[in-house]
Amino acid sequence: MADIKLPPQNVEAERAVIGALLLDEEAVVKVMDFLKSNHFYDPKHEIIFEAILELFERRKSIDVLTLTNVLKKKKLLKKIGGVAYLSDIVNSVPSATHIEEYGHIVKEKSVRRELISAAAYLNEMAFDEAEDLDKLLDGAEQKLFQVTEDSVDKDFIHVSKLLERAYERAEQADKFKDKIQGIKSGFQQLDAILGGFQPSDLIILAARPSVGKTALALDMARHIATKEKKNIGFFSLEMSNMQLMDRILSMQVNVGLWDLRMGKLRDEDFERLADAMGVLSESGLFIDDTPGLHIMEMRTKARRLTMEHKVDMIVVDYLQLMQGRSRDNRVQEVSEISMFLKNLARELNIPVLALSQLSRAVESRTTRIPQLSDLRESGSIEQDADVVVFIHREEQYNPETERKGVADLIIAKHRNGPTGQVELYFVKEQARFRELEKRRGEE
Repeated sequence: MADIKLPPQNVEAERAVIGALLLDEEAVVKVMDFLKSNHFYDPKHEIIFEAILELFERRKSIDVLTLTNVLKKKKLLKKIGGVAYLSDIVNSVPSATHIEEYGHIVKEKSVRRELISAAAYLNEMAFDEAEDLDKLLDGAEQKLFQVTEDSVDKDFIHVSKLLERAYERAEQADKFKDKIQGIKSGFQQLDAILGGFQPSDLIILAARPSVGKTALALDMARHIATKEKKNIGFFSLEMSNMQLMDRILSMQVNVGLWDLRMGKLRDEDFERLADAMGVLSESGLFIDDTPGLHIMEMRTKARRLTMEHKVDMIVVDYLQLMQGRSRDNRVQEVSEISMFLKNLARELNIPVLALSQLSRAVESRTTRIPQLSDLRESGSIEQDADVVVFIHREEQYNPETERKGVADLIIAKHRNGPTGQVELYFVKEQARFRELEKRRGEE
């Protein structure tokens, strides 16, 4: 006969929690933020804990006598074993010292039971071949995400605690007032306006095709991974990973992209190439080049990458190539994608840099300078973004301009700071951007 496995549980830890609460009513505050009545395996303990919380919320004393009265009124005293059971629990616990430790044990066992339940549900659904596969995968992701969310302690935070954090941040900013607090992009003027890329921010980098969105984002990612020593995930929905690698090497070695691809390198270039490969191989840059990535798939990959490598930032190239659920209406789908990216930034508490195409409305204006209204045709991108940066290169529209090679980065939206404009120089041969002042210094 096969052994019957009991679900994960620790009844003694449950008794220890309840006993500690009856010994020291102030101990409630140590566990109430993370422990819920449905975390208890024994139904008796679930009922008792719920009654204790009720007493606490009503600001009543918590002891065997008051608890007995509550359970009597609810006609649940007999169901939990009567006064004798409550007394037995109290007598078996020497003190309330380790209540938090016991509470976490109770919660851990509960999460494990939820995982088993989710696995059983998914197993049953997987055998149902009539179920749509995409719907099944979506349900699986949601089910596991629900367990993950339940395992994380989230609740209201009193303003006093938030004030402490805000003061600490202000104090830290004052202490390092001349230093960028966020993740540096590698472009000093841009960092001076944005303060670097901030946690939980969605940054939109937008331009018309062939202006240099990928080049700029890739150069930033390279800098962040090699100079700032941060881990960064780069989702490339347009270019293959080898195309990106060629660009990265061209930037790192400081040689022409075409020369690199056609084997027109000098001996000294190969020496720098070897050094560049060493630097890049030790960096925290991760590339995924899955085309047409669905938002659910990206979320799964981003979470996994964050858990395995503690990723500090994510780049998406580019937003309009992603897939959402609302495929019947493109505007709704893009809105869903931009909202997803903002939620991803918040969930992982890291900056997400998403590239975006601009509407053709830019072409109808004489100056061809992008505006926020050029994003409005693309769902709710403008609304969801914390920062919107446009790339504008005048020579794209006016070959006779005196500003050849100059690229304007227009910070059109900055939810928590100033807007402004930054000038960079576009090195076409290397498909990269450089600080304009550095370029002038070389001439």
